[in-house]
Amino acid sequence: MDDKVVQLARQLLDSGLTSLPEREQRVILLIAKRRHVTRDVNGVVAESQSFGERLADRVAQLGGSWSFILVFTGMLAGWVIVNTVVLAKAGGGFDPYPYIFLNLILSMVAALQAPVILMSQNRQAARDRLAASLDYEINLKAEVEIMSLHEKLDRIRSEHLEGVLREQSGKVDELSRAVRAALAERTPPAA
Repeated sequence: MDDKVVQLARQLLDSGLTSLPEREQRVILLIAKRRHVTRDVNGVVAESQSFGERLADRVAQLGGSWSFILVFTGMLAGWVIVNTVVLAKAGGGFDPYPYIFLNLILSMVAALQAPVILMSQNRQAARDRLAASLDYEINLKAEVEIMSLHEKLDRIRSEHLEGVLREQSGKVDELSRAVRAALAERTPPAA
């Protein structure tokens, strides 16, 4: 067995699981229980999300879509057309050019939308960190399982080689006896 593996095993036996980080303890316990390490990132995140966080994600999803851009552009064009063309003919409109009220509304939308999008991006970064952590746990378990498979293969190989060596040794002994018997038949007894 590899010296590093022996050293790690000795360290674990001496200090126990408590010396390991929490996620490595969790992986080792799951391996011992023969349970899966994999978890759905979206499910884990959804379990802990509040209503406000889900709402912020929806707002960010809507605010970053082409449908929002097209609808918002249509609303802006409609505002300008209504206030410049239609209402101007009827007596001036309620927000004539330079559209001060429209600027106020746009500023308020931007002031509210930007922090909501930043909150959503922060949660996406947290989701990415969680995904990386879960990937690490899966990789750690896979590495441990691969090491276990290597040890099993090495043991099978050595058992097979021992069997082949015993068989060959038996054949050599048999040939050796046959050669001695053949030599004994050829040589006359000493007088």
